[in-house]
Amino acid sequence: MRVDILSKEYPPEIYGGAGVHVAELVRALRARDDVDTRVHAFGAERTEEGTSSYAEPVELAAANGAIRTLGVDLAMAGPVAGADVVHSHTWYANMGGHLASLLHGIPHVVTAHSLEPMRPWKAEQLGGGYAVSSWAEKTAYEAAAAVIAVSGAMRDDVLRSYPEVDPATVHVVHNGIDTEMWTPTPNADLVRAHGVDPDRPSVVFVGRITRQKGLPLFLRAAAELDPEVQLVLCAGAPDTREIESEVRGLVDGLAATRSGVVWIPEMLPRADVIALLTQATVFACPSIYEPLGIVNLEAMACDTAVVATATGGIPEVVVHGETGWLVPIEQATDGTGTPLDPEQYVADLAAALVEATGDPDRAAAYGRAGRARAQESFSWPAIAEQTLAVYRGTLGG
Repeated sequence: MRVDILSKEYPPEIYGGAGVHVAELVRALRARDDVDTRVHAFGAERTEEGTSSYAEPVELAAANGAIRTLGVDLAMAGPVAGADVVHSHTWYANMGGHLASLLHGIPHVVTAHSLEPMRPWKAEQLGGGYAVSSWAEKTAYEAAAAVIAVSGAMRDDVLRSYPEVDPATVHVVHNGIDTEMWTPTPNADLVRAHGVDPDRPSVVFVGRITRQKGLPLFLRAAAELDPEVQLVLCAGAPDTREIESEVRGLVDGLAATRSGVVWIPEMLPRADVIALLTQATVFACPSIYEPLGIVNLEAMACDTAVVATATGGIPEVVVHGETGWLVPIEQATDGTGTPLDPEQYVADLAAALVEATGDPDRAAAYGRAGRARAQESFSWPAIAEQTLAVYRGTLGG
């Protein structure tokens, strides 16, 4: 079987969970003898065999970002000729997969990592382009031969957002984690190089600066932590200047009252992230929208307990009272996920963080249980096999 995978993100250009998913899925599929896996990715030329890269058309350089994206999709569609299945990831590549399906008469599989209707704040970032991205995603989903949701919660979101999609075509295949690559790796010198004291407790956040990730909420909750606890923010790529300014103000306010507030805005090499997670007392995931949350799996694989919002697919990964703490949240149903009572959520998040950092032995035990869960339930070979089963189903096999 030949499978062509379309993605905006692919090594070395990865900035989010969807890119991690694509890279690991491709690696697992290429380890098999029964699949010819080819990749079509946005960005600069790559030398990897079986991988093609597509730059934005120069003629569209001055166009809205969503239009530039569609230009790449158009370029991708033709070279998919000869594939048995085309599989696209995120709205950026969905239209490329849809057009390839129409052009070559092959089934199109879509993986739902997130959904445009669930992220209306992107209108701040994309302007009118958000309407274009929403149209592209809706068109692709409603025509797809199969949709893979990365969690049961994500499946519910797909069917709620796109009621024209046949529920029988929507399958749950979780994200995974390579627990040989993501493994506890103490490195005190590397941690110190980032301004973090490995001998003090710390809470680590890893994520983009976007409403989805809940960083401002976390920073408000962090004010309640013992001053000895360090805050390590691996946070960059702000969606808008407004949220960047809000986060900067909150960070500056915390830094004025306590030591050990470390903000790392650049994307770190994996080894650095692993070192920071390994030394952390707890990992924080204050997301208000998270289809699954690969970052939680990465932390768990590094023996780190997790404090996370009980939303989306997170409860399918983090087990409350076993691998971490789940923070309850009541959310708006308008697609924003905004807490109905932000102050209550911040208070509950703060209480969980205080409890986690105040009992390091318990946090360590949760971390060990988290790694065991990641190893047992989220391996990439198993996920590749489940994905292949979806492919075969679209081909009648």
